[in-house]
Amino acid sequence: MELGAAIKLALSQGLDLVEIAATAVPPVCRVVDFGKFKYETAKKERDSKKHQNASTVKEVQLTPRIDPHDLGIKLDHAVDFLCEDMKVKVALRFRGREMAHTEIGKGVVEKFLKDLAPWGHPDFPPKLIGKAINVMVSPLPKQKRAKHPRELGTLPSEQHADDVPAQIQAVRGASASAPQAPARVATDAAATNPGGFGNSAFSGLELPPKP
Repeated sequence: MELGAAIKLALSQGLDLVEIAATAVPPVCRVVDFGKFKYETAKKERDSKKHQNASTVKEVQLTPRIDPHDLGIKLDHAVDFLCEDMKVKVALRFRGREMAHTEIGKGVVEKFLKDLAPWGHPDFPPKLIGKAINVMVSPLPKQKRAKHPRELGTLPSEQHADDVPAQIQAVRGASASAPQAPARVATDAAATNPGGFGNSAFSGLELPPKP
């Protein structure tokens, strides 16, 4: 159809003439409502992005002695990923002598999974592999998933900032009660001569009066 005839056809129906394939010979056009066409195109793009996110895996790393504030921030990130239909790999790594108390790390992971329960579920129980505990968390279906905390104005880090496992508190309490290094004491020379050096070789030297 000629371009002029196609435009007249679209105007007669109260619609728009939209070019679909500009590189085709001849170019392909459709007579549609342009507003509805844009909405359907945007919806298809959103659906395709959802399928891409479903195959995306994000990793969140923890430590057995993680700070409560840092744990809350990690939780916020994991919730963000799950609400975007991404999978989350939770990895807690032990260092050095921390391997002697793997139950502490296990408690941290279990608490983390419990806080994530409204948005995702673990694909399998946490496993200790080498020097790390790993678990994969998949997002819940949208109709069964809790709303994003940002929509409610409260982040998980604000709700659980002070909720620390008792085992971690005990470890921190022991380190806090450990004896501290003694404070350094100033020497008598430094105390008597606060503006100079304690062992100055010129402390007893008498200078001649200025002319």
